[in-house]
Amino acid sequence: MNFTKISTHWYSTHKRELPWRGTRSPYYIWLSEIIMQQTQIKQGLPYYKDFVSNFPTVFDLAKAQEKDVLKLWQGLGYYSRARHLHYSAKYIVNSLHGEFPKTYKELLKLKGVGDYTASAIASICYNEPTAVVDGNVYRVLSRYFGIDTPINSSQGIKVFKKLAQNLLPKDNIGDYNQAIMEFGAIQCKPKKPNCNVCPLNKKCVALLLNRITELPVKINKTKISKKYFNFLVFISENNKTILEQRVGKGIWQNLYQFPLIETKKSLTEENFKSNTDVKSIINGNKYNFSLYNDTEIVHKLSHQHLYTKFWIVKIEGLPQKGLDISKIKTLPVPAIISRFLNEFNF
Repeated sequence: MNFTKISTHWYSTHKRELPWRGTRSPYYIWLSEIIMQQTQIKQGLPYYKDFVSNFPTVFDLAKAQEKDVLKLWQGLGYYSRARHLHYSAKYIVNSLHGEFPKTYKELLKLKGVGDYTASAIASICYNEPTAVVDGNVYRVLSRYFGIDTPINSSQGIKVFKKLAQNLLPKDNIGDYNQAIMEFGAIQCKPKKPNCNVCPLNKKCVALLLNRITELPVKINKTKISKKYFNFLVFISENNKTILEQRVGKGIWQNLYQFPLIETKKSLTEENFKSNTDVKSIINGNKYNFSLYNDTEIVHKLSHQHLYTKFWIVKIEGLPQKGLDISKIKTLPVPAIISRFLNEFNF
């Protein structure tokens, strides 16, 4: 048995039962692939089920309001995925008359769809011979063939894509692609894989050379920056608060948040009272305040760490148009604010 046959045979007996594996519908496969990007199955599965329940067809997703899509996505992170999903649904309905693209090249035209997602949909739904290469596949191929070319280098991307393409079987392309991804997810795991029961262990170069923990190689290109966020949680006498929609590019685009003041370092209570941005937002209104969390909440993103404090500002009249506190939870908000809302008793 060769690598491809062993992987496919393993998949036939070890694959997890997941709802999108019982269909060849490109809409459902597309949903699953977008939702599961950079997300573990156990976290993403409830979101997939909610999306299918609320938007059973691409037409339902296309006619939805963006805020409803973002609300359903809330807590999953990488919100650009949800915006691209919604944009592409509208493109499919309005420009392609509801017909999903049927080839790898056509799938690449969808916003938010790259090589991996296009390959997955094209192979699973249409049996097109195009290989998937995600984090799991990189790990399996790197270890089995002993390749130490960095997987996030331009050379590495080409090397692994070519290898993956050469390993494709003549038929049942979709099953094989799912097999190698599943193999990486539950057998050839990032840490402490059980190599003793691995069906590929006799020829795995990394195992033979004791390099399991060294492969795959990845260049650390991301420089982590620190930011200090201060959210002003206004509470007026008539039980209203202020939520603002984030506009422009960047994290949390089009999500809602409390008025935000970003500072170069952590604010003390004394700093807060004298801060010119705070004074500008409050605009001369009488108020008193308290710090909700003495210890900053650290929210870690891929490229930055947010050190966050919530300041409770009780005020007679809001400095701008307010929102009934009872309506806050109807709006899409970042995960860090969602957690605060669940903890704080208005």
